[in-house]
This record gives sequence, C-alpha cells and structure tokens, in this order.
Amino acid sequence: MRMSVFGREVPVVGHNNSVPALFDPSIQYDPITIGTVLRSSPRFRGVEPFYSEFIAGLEDTLRMNNGSVLVHIADSLEEEIASYRRWAASGHVSAIVVHDLTENDVRVGILHDLGLPALVLGDPLHTPESGVATLQVDNFEAVALAVEFAVGLGHRVIGRVSGPGHLVHTVVRTRSFTEAITANRAIARTVTGDYSEQSGFDGTRQLLGGAQRPTMILFDNDLMALGGLTYAQEAGIAVPGELSLLAWDDSSLCRLSTPPLSVMRRDVHWLGSAAAEMVQELLAGRAPGSIPAPSPQVVARGTTAPPAG
Repeated sequence: MRMSVFGREVPVVGHNNSVPALFDPSIQYDPITIGTVLRSSPRFRGVEPFYSEFIAGLEDTLRMNNGSVLVHIADSLEEEIASYRRWAASGHVSAIVVHDLTENDVRVGILHDLGLPALVLGDPLHTPESGVATLQVDNFEAVALAVEFAVGLGHRVIGRVSGPGHLVHTVVRTRSFTEAITANRAIARTVTGDYSEQSGFDGTRQLLGGAQRPTMILFDNDLMALGGLTYAQEAGIAVPGELSLLAWDDSSLCRLSTPPLSVMRRDVHWLGSAAAEMVQELLAGRAPGSIPAPSPQVVARGTTAPPAG
C-alpha cells in the first residue's frame, strides 16, 4: 500500500516485504567468525532489540557454512579497541562489523593496522575512507518519509526524541528532520535521548510540557517509543486520539505493545544477513565495496492518526 503525501508516494505497509539476496546462495564459504562490539548505555545494560535482530541475521547466514558470531559489550571506546587488539592477537575472529559511527571515527583505521578486515554499517552521507566495505543505511531518506507521513496525517507541530548527538546517524537524522520540517512548513520540537526506555519517557514528558505541544512524536528507536507510550498512558493522554507516536525500527516489542506501535521499519534481520554475506565475500577475495540497504517503510499501526479537532 502507498499513500500520496505532497505529491510523493510514501510506502505504508503492514507486513514484511521480501528483500533481495545479495549474492548467489549456492556459493559455499569457509567457516568464519565475525566479531562485533556493542556499547552499553548507562541506563540500559542489555542488548537493544535492533542489535538482537541484527546479530540473529548474522548468525542465521553464517550458520549455513558453520560460521559464528562473537559479541562483546563494552563501556567505552577504549574497552572496544582493547577487544579488537585481543581478537587480533588470538586469531579468534576473521573480521569485524563496525557500527554506530562517530565523526572522525578511529576504529576502521585501527582495525586496518591490526590486520583485521572490517565491514562498516553506516550512512551513505558519512562513509569511511575508500576501500572499506560498507553496508549503507540511508537515515536521511527514512526521516524525510517519517515527517511526510506525519504531515500527511495533518500534524503541524512534530516532536522528536533523538538518539545520542555524537553518533553520525543521529546527526544525519537531525539534519533531515530539520530540512523536512522546513520544507513542509511545520514546527519541530526535539529533545535528546540515550536509546533507553526511561529517556523516551522523560523526553515525551519534556516535549508535552512545552509551550507548543506536539501532536505527534518521532522516536529514534523502539525502546524510547515504548517509554513515550508509557508516559502518555500514565498522564492520561489518549494515543492516538490526542497524541500520535512513531517508533524507529520494528521489533516484537512494537508489535506487542498496547496499542501496537506504528514504526519506520527497516528489515534489520536482512541487514545482519547481508553483512554476513558481504564479509564472506570480502574474505573470499571478492571485495563487495559499498552496497545500499533496501529503503525503509512506514508501518501504520495503532499509535498514529490525524490530530484531534
């Protein structure tokens, strides 16, 4: 299903679309181990649903050739780099998947010096130095679609609870949000979160306590959206009657919430599977270069509707 918003076709779906295979599935690869390091949040010590699904995609693809994934959770950049050095010295991993890029990110250069092949999960507007395999995730387009969806429903004051500001994809999303709001002559309200459910709760309270109260809020991940939904319910604000909410990335948490959360969905399991295929190709001497991920889609469920009145 597609809806027309200001002359542009916006995909709105209610189920997973199939996504293409990147490489010939009949090719057999040598068993490998892919390493990746996740950063812990001060208010969330587990693994975010995004990375749980991403790692599942890695594992499902590597398992076909008896491969595996090694995951370490680090509290700091220094601890993350120390993990790379240990893995390089021990030979426990064949390659590294790097994600959550920052400006002037040093990790790819360090991995090159350690002799560890790397694949970057990153935004096409901020790709690393040439020669590094990159799975491109277009956050700019996704935010523009989200804003156009909100405006198409009739919302004029649109809030956003963003992720941490030092991350490149947050910077890209913020730029896209600002440009899309301006282009649609809407009003933006933004607060910064840390991807935890509590920061979504606090951010929603802050946005709704301002002078220009948004009628729709976008969240940069699913946990923050759940926090926003919890705040609205505790404050007696009807969702979506008085307030619409749109989460980032689909997960079982979004589908099982009450009401089910509307989302900007990207097939995260496919991202993990594609990353594994790209690394296998890279280690087989067939460098895949840069490959774009499929475009995101709006999935309208129970937390989005036209504004009241």
